[in-house]
Amino acid sequence: MSQWKRIVCICMLALMAGSSVNVPAMGHKTLPTDVYHRAWQLVRDNYYDSNYNGRNWLELEHKFDSQIKTTADAHKYVKVMLESLSDPYTRFLDPRAFQDENDAIDARIVGIGINLMQSKDQQRLIINRVIEGGPAEQSGVQSGDEIASIDGINAIGMTPEQAADHIRGKANTAVVLGLRHGNSSHSVNIVRQEIVIHAVSSRLDKATNIGYINLSTFISNDAADEFKAALQKLSKADGLIIDLRDNPGGLLSNALEIADMLLEGGAIVSTISRHGRHTDIASGEPLSHQPIVLLVDNESASASEILASALKDNGRAVVIGEKTYGKGLVQEINRLPGGAAVHITVSRYLTPSGSDINKVGVIPDITVADKKEQERVAKECIREKIASLKPVRTSSLTLTK
Repeated sequence: MSQWKRIVCICMLALMAGSSVNVPAMGHKTLPTDVYHRAWQLVRDNYYDSNYNGRNWLELEHKFDSQIKTTADAHKYVKVMLESLSDPYTRFLDPRAFQDENDAIDARIVGIGINLMQSKDQQRLIINRVIEGGPAEQSGVQSGDEIASIDGINAIGMTPEQAADHIRGKANTAVVLGLRHGNSSHSVNIVRQEIVIHAVSSRLDKATNIGYINLSTFISNDAADEFKAALQKLSKADGLIIDLRDNPGGLLSNALEIADMLLEGGAIVSTISRHGRHTDIASGEPLSHQPIVLLVDNESASASEILASALKDNGRAVVIGEKTYGKGLVQEINRLPGGAAVHITVSRYLTPSGSDINKVGVIPDITVADKKEQERVAKECIREKIASLKPVRTSSLTLTK
């Protein structure tokens, strides 16, 4: 690992405590142009493509100097500069967005414990996840509820980001949501609290002695430790079904640690930057030798794809589900003067078999589209793998003439 924690995630990244950040000397006032030039320099020095996707990077160094008068101007033109790369993963974060991502890394947020999505017509806000044990769940909020208003403000046409700005607040303060579910509507008063976000849930099916591990994100600093605890809890299970469906990715370090817990040996992933190629190799000291089936879908991305391809290519697991998202690029996040930040694509990665899965995805061993059917096939597959490992009993009878 370099001094920057390498990160692979669709939307959530965060700064490591040991990250190297240029900070103006004491007594030096940061100018708005300093913010822009720092972002330009970081891309110049670290972007994975030395041709900058065909963009003349040098011409952008001072292109907007005369137009940058305020910090808001600097942020505006940093966005313009980064968008010129035509790389959706190299992007600008304002201070609020940067703080949100750090909160996600810390696995602790202050809020009510919901995830939001926008309807296809972009008019309605739908709650698509309610965090177990959070204030929203305790107040009776359900997945599938529509938010009609927030503190009396009409939520029709709001984006999830705009709604989040209204819902955020200090711990122990309240927010009133107007909710619709089917033909019914009501208001609910929810007190914001600090919420601990768990990346892993697990259970043992006692009837079959099959262990189930759901890994919902790699973003939390606690994800690898939580996965290790789940393996220990399920150490007596005959086999494991690991669910990576709807997992958008997160920290590369978590993917490497979790793969190392499961692999008998071999390569985990290779990353290729402007500065060369690096391959991470499994230590050969796995925490589990149990047979594994892995569930994926078209929302399994980034770090999920690194783990899936590592287990598949090394013959450690059977992968079942849909072709994955197809994000084969690695980002670093860099703090800018004033508290904003930029994500920069610093490398691409190859699977152990040498495949570049960017915009392609990981192809399952067994393709199944329906989620319920995926689970049924996974159970059938893990039972077969378990049965194949059990010794065949032979009769103690002998034949005599």
